[in-house]
Amino acid sequence: MANIGSAITNYLTIDIEDYFQVSAFETVIDPLSWDNFPSRVVRNTLVILELLEDRGVKATFFIVGWIADRYPWLVRKISNRNHEIGCHGYWHKKVYDLTPETFRQDTYRCKSRLEDITGKPIKGYRAPSYSITRKSLWALDVLAELGFKYDSSIFPTYHDNYGIPDAPRFEYKLKKQRMMEYPISTAKVMGRNIPISGGGYFRLFPYIVTHNALKRINTIEKQPFVFYLHPWELDPEQPRVRHVGVLSRFRHYVNLNTTKHKFEKLLYDFRFGKFSKANNNIE
Repeated sequence: MANIGSAITNYLTIDIEDYFQVSAFETVIDPLSWDNFPSRVVRNTLVILELLEDRGVKATFFIVGWIADRYPWLVRKISNRNHEIGCHGYWHKKVYDLTPETFRQDTYRCKSRLEDITGKPIKGYRAPSYSITRKSLWALDVLAELGFKYDSSIFPTYHDNYGIPDAPRFEYKLKKQRMMEYPISTAKVMGRNIPISGGGYFRLFPYIVTHNALKRINTIEKQPFVFYLHPWELDPEQPRVRHVGVLSRFRHYVNLNTTKHKFEKLLYDFRFGKFSKANNNIE
């Protein structure tokens, strides 16, 4: 199955957040207590960096500002390896839970810190938990005002926490904001958009299902796909968080022990690059 989609460069994205910062745990973990948890983000990110180095793959890393403040050397290491750095919010808060002003402050704080660390302009943004939905589309105007050139936050599917089901499935121009939008990839099945391109879906589905759906995007629809992953998803030994609901626990912990092997196969079977390399509109 090697390099099935080699004629098309797909977008590989890594969302840098620690296991205790995920939205699924926000009801039981106060961000002000994050420093009390044993961090594993450095260890897990270094694993991903080595996997990418072995395959000669470059990716876009969307980084939480809180992590950048504590591990600036890790941000520099990612940047120095010629990966692209993007903004993932400072406190990893869902956009629709913020006011436009608090969203602006949070995003500006993250963007500025990443620019200070890397010495490079930060052009891309991804909302925590893909939380730019119909009720928070105002966030796109804020991103444009802050100087972003592209967004990758809109998930064209239905989910209890995110999604705009009828949004375009492939990259498009946000004409009002003069930005590009790179939606998370879905498969069209019986008229519905089914998530198949990363995260919990990657861990849940057998690899052959993911592979065939992504192959179809490349070979039948002739489009690049956007794939996403979190460092904690390669870490089956991470501490277990208590008092979490059954659904959230399942979504977070399902098949953590198989993710690394699946990811290695994915890197072998498809061609990947970062957003800025694959699209001249944001260079």
